[in-house]
Amino acid sequence: MGSEVGAQAARARALAVLRIRGRALAVALLPAAAAVILVAGGTSGHLVGPGWDAARAVVSAVALVVLLAAGVIALVVARARPAVSPTVPIAEDAAPDLYRLVRDLAERLDVPAPSAIALTPDCDSWLEDRTHPAHGPPAREERDELAGAPGGRHRRTAAPVLVIGSPFLWWMRVGELRAVLAPVVAGTGPSAHPDIAAARRFVRGLDAAVATAADRGRCPAFRPACAGIGWVARLLLRSCRQHAAEMERGVAAAAAERAQAVDYGVRIVAQEQVGLAYAGWDRLLTRVALPAWRMGRWPARLDAGVVAALTELSRRDRLAEGFASRLGERPACDLLEEPGTVDEAASLLAARLFHGGPAECGPDWAPVDWSEYPEEVVDRKWRTDAARLHRVLDALGVRRAPDPTAHDPNGPTLTRVLDHLTAPDRDDQEPSDAGATAASPAATSDADTDAKPPSRDPATLDAEAEAEADADLHPDEDTPRAPRTAALAARLSAELAREDAAAPPAPAPGASPSGQAGPDALWDVDALPLFPLQPPRTERELLTDHVTAMVCCAAMDTAGAQPGLDWLDGPTLLVGGERATDLAPRVLSLVEDGDPDPLRAWLSDLGIRPEKPVRLVFSGRSHS
Repeated sequence: MGSEVGAQAARARALAVLRIRGRALAVALLPAAAAVILVAGGTSGHLVGPGWDAARAVVSAVALVVLLAAGVIALVVARARPAVSPTVPIAEDAAPDLYRLVRDLAERLDVPAPSAIALTPDCDSWLEDRTHPAHGPPAREERDELAGAPGGRHRRTAAPVLVIGSPFLWWMRVGELRAVLAPVVAGTGPSAHPDIAAARRFVRGLDAAVATAADRGRCPAFRPACAGIGWVARLLLRSCRQHAAEMERGVAAAAAERAQAVDYGVRIVAQEQVGLAYAGWDRLLTRVALPAWRMGRWPARLDAGVVAALTELSRRDRLAEGFASRLGERPACDLLEEPGTVDEAASLLAARLFHGGPAECGPDWAPVDWSEYPEEVVDRKWRTDAARLHRVLDALGVRRAPDPTAHDPNGPTLTRVLDHLTAPDRDDQEPSDAGATAASPAATSDADTDAKPPSRDPATLDAEAEAEADADLHPDEDTPRAPRTAALAARLSAELAREDAAAPPAPAPGASPSGQAGPDALWDVDALPLFPLQPPRTERELLTDHVTAMVCCAAMDTAGAQPGLDWLDGPTLLVGGERATDLAPRVLSLVEDGDPDPLRAWLSDLGIRPEKPVRLVFSGRSHS
């Protein structure tokens, strides 16, 4: 254990957790002890009589029930499968240099080496105990992968698994990775202490028992028993929660104290890279990966993308000079034999965790390279959103703005969207004809008759009226203020909800074709996505995205603009090879205020013709 203060504190807290376990066992045995005393007194002739006989019967029955319940609870706690983090396992033959680095690091720290290494698509690293029988095949006599010690014949390796954040391997240099992993690997020392290991097993068993009891589908016929097991497990968890938290703090303090002797100066610099990697990873997932996942495509090189994103971030923040020297050193991903394969596996796992995508590729779930991202994701996303917008306008009965010079005069145009979203009072203020004020009443009546739009669906009128009333009674910043705009946003949200409901569910993995449990069997695939990146988009955000997509389609089809990828902002419109950074406020002015003038001026400056039909995408096929 060593003489670290943190280790001693952790051991004291572990003993406190074990004492709670002992008290629970004593409470379960107390009725049985009382029954033994009563039975012994009756057989010896000291406790005789009708009253003692009744007491013996009652206490013995209670003791039997309590012992049976305690046995069931103990069995559930021991057999319940503890939670395990979804990771990408890395075999030693796939990363011999990485295993060698970890082995040398553990030797320098004088602690047991981790039993294996795995990667997680997150900016974090930790040790995870996977010694439970449900976490792997039965133990067999073999040598430990890292320590080289012969394993026991009937026991699993006690050392935990080292989980490393995959972005660290691509962004950090080898020396920085070693410095960051030093405190993590040092935690195997306190973890090997019998008291701490036993306390952790007890807490994990209680947590797994609570999850098992809360699963309604697992024991529908024994719900009262499951409720009782869950109540007892939660009671014990509350009793030892503080001690368990302090025990983990002590283990972390002991690991940090032991790791101070290894690359301390480099670790200070490496911690800065940890924060930078987290910022770049979060930006890459939310701005770049999420639009691709929504389109049924998953970027297959996310870890390589985070390097490009952080490089772009350093260039924009004028930090490239400080990073130029470190980028010349050996990257940590060189410790892998096949970095591309590992990156692809980690990218697919990230898509599952943060979006809930399927576990395998298919027609509607395919990988995409960064070079294909603009065409496969950005272009398809914009044209699909624009098609959905016009489909909703058709459902609302909004008339098209025909272009007599076009091949398809009634094709989808940006003008149709602009006219519908323009505030009605602005339409009234715009003179339609220079001689309108001098027109006779008869001429005015005829003109109104000719210009009268086709009758709209009564349901559409009801939707607009309902939206107007709801906006008056419940003003919301996330809902457009104009009734016409609010009705369009509401129908868009409903259309998206219908499309999501109609999408085929992802197959439930967990078993391989050979019939053996796969990696997904160790964690609940029904809870995907485990870590949603963003809350559901509001109606205003949906409408803004769809109008922006329509503007981009018009720019591409009439002005020669191109879809592009910005590593920090995601899909972007390239006009003349430059990013169009001033489009968003003009679209917001149209959506929120019904003012099309800023957007029309922007379109005119770039030579974009809103009256021309654009090419859309319906269900994966392009239409004009």
